[in-house]
This record gives sequence, C-alpha cells and structure tokens, in this order.
Amino acid sequence: MCRLNVTIESPFLSRQIRQLGEELEAKHLCFRPHFWISNEWFTPDGVPGIAIPFYLAHPRLEKLELAQMLEVEGGTAEWCMRILRHEAGHAIENAYRIRRSRSRQRIFGRSSDPYPKYYSPRPYSRSFVRHLDVWYAQSHPDEDFAETFAVWLTPNSSWADRYKGWPVMHKLQYMDSLMKGLAGVPPVVTTTEQVDPLPLLKRTLREHYARKRGHYGVARSSSYDPDLKRLFSDNSVHGDKMSAAAFLNRFRREVRRKVASWTGEYQYTIDQVLEDMIARCRELQLRLPIDEEQAKLDFTILLTVHTMNYLRSGRHKVAV
Repeated sequence: MCRLNVTIESPFLSRQIRQLGEELEAKHLCFRPHFWISNEWFTPDGVPGIAIPFYLAHPRLEKLELAQMLEVEGGTAEWCMRILRHEAGHAIENAYRIRRSRSRQRIFGRSSDPYPKYYSPRPYSRSFVRHLDVWYAQSHPDEDFAETFAVWLTPNSSWADRYKGWPVMHKLQYMDSLMKGLAGVPPVVTTTEQVDPLPLLKRTLREHYARKRGHYGVARSSSYDPDLKRLFSDNSVHGDKMSAAAFLNRFRREVRRKVASWTGEYQYTIDQVLEDMIARCRELQLRLPIDEEQAKLDFTILLTVHTMNYLRSGRHKVAV
C-alpha cells in the first residue's frame, strides 16, 4: 500500500475538504482539521485531524474498492461530506479537549467507555440524531457526539424543526451553545500528527481487502430455510419453472442495493446473506412457483427482514 503514490490533493478530495472548511468558517470556528491518506476513515484519539481512505484519491482505486466491497464509502460528494462532518466532530473534540468537560460527559456519556465490537441499534429511538447509516450514533458516546456535531454543522439541515419534540433536542441545543462558545477561539491542541499514513503501510492490497471482507462478513446460517420454502417450492409440479437460485442471481445486485439503502447495512454484508440464500435454494432444489415481479417484491421484503433482524441481534459490527 505504501507504493500507491496517491495524495490528498486529488481534485475530488480537494473540493470536499474545501467545502468542509467553508462550513466551519460559516459557523465562525477557527478550527481546521489536517488531513492525510490512510487505509480507512478515522480520527485518532487526541489528534485534531482526519485520515481519508486511499481509494478516494484515484479513480482506479475507487473501482478496486467497488469490486472488492460492492460500494465505495464516501464515493459521492454528498456521502463524502457526511463522513467528513462526522470525522470533524471527533477532530474538534480533540482540538479543544471537549471530552474532559463534565457537561459533555453528562449529556453524551463517557469517552472512556470501551468501544463495543458489536452493537444493537434501536431504529426508532428518538434519543439520537440520524446522520450516518446503521444508526451509528448509538454505538458509543464519542460517535453520538460526532453525529450530533455533523447534524449541527450541515448547511440548511433545519435540525431545530426536524428534531422538534425529540429527546435528542437537548443534545443539539448543547452542541449549538458549545460551538457558539468556541467561535473565534483558537484550538488548544494543534499537533499535525498522522497515524498510519499510507507511505508507512506495508500491508498488500490483497491482505487489506481480505481483512476488510472478513470484518464485514457474516456467520453462515441455515435459518433462512423456512422462509425460503414459503416463498419458493420444491414440489415436482413446478419442475419446469426457473430455479430459485437462478432467479435470485438475476436480480442480486438490484435487491442488494435496495435493501442497503433501506437498512443502512453494508452491501458486502447483505451480499453474504444473499450468497447463503442462493446456496440454500440450490441445495434444496427450490423453484419459482409465482410471477417473477411478485417474487421479487416478496424476496426484497424477506431480505430486508433478515437484515433488520441481524442489526437488532447485536451482531452488527462497529466500523473497522
């Protein structure tokens, strides 16, 4: 990875970084994070800067990320800005040592709480803002703060109207008061330290993606069988119909994207579930007994239900 020879100055990243600076300036904040290229999105503890994944620095690397993970996290201008605002929330906490504040700890929780490997989102909770996917604010107090900051920073987000009457409003009001108090105040921490910069990463791309796919994969399961048998059929009367495995393969990409957009789960994780379902359909010799359009709708609902059950099970992993 250290031989990729890509920089933060790519046209795409330069535009997004400039926009973040303009949004911070519009809020009269002196703070500006520094940036560097690494293997993933992250903001290290104590560092007022943001690491950006290497694949956003070159179109060919974006294509590789898409081929390996089925999506490019932050690959559009809108998506990239959502992540940058979130990471800026972590960075500004580091810049002003906000985590030490008792009011911050009282409202968001303690930063010292251990990060969970897995978490179980509550999709209908109104005690957290909704910014990044999979209800990420619920995973840890630090993520709650960063997500709340991102909503507060987003231009024209109308958060006061959007969250009116929600318990989370007190977090947004606290953020608004806190940031207004920091307007014009120079940061306390000004280090430009870079953690895991790309030139120091010795892992190969093959090793990187094997690790990443392993993180977002799912444990194999045969619990899909009852639902698959209700939707498809192994009755010989349907022997001349299309196999369920072939049917699912036909619209695999379409249903994966649709369910990912509804649930916020990673496409790669959903595709692992799909792969298992297709394998089970093949092993059970299931066929399509109904109209294709109806089956497509029914299966999309079925996959969404299994994805939501996976999210609520507590097996959903915090970002790598």
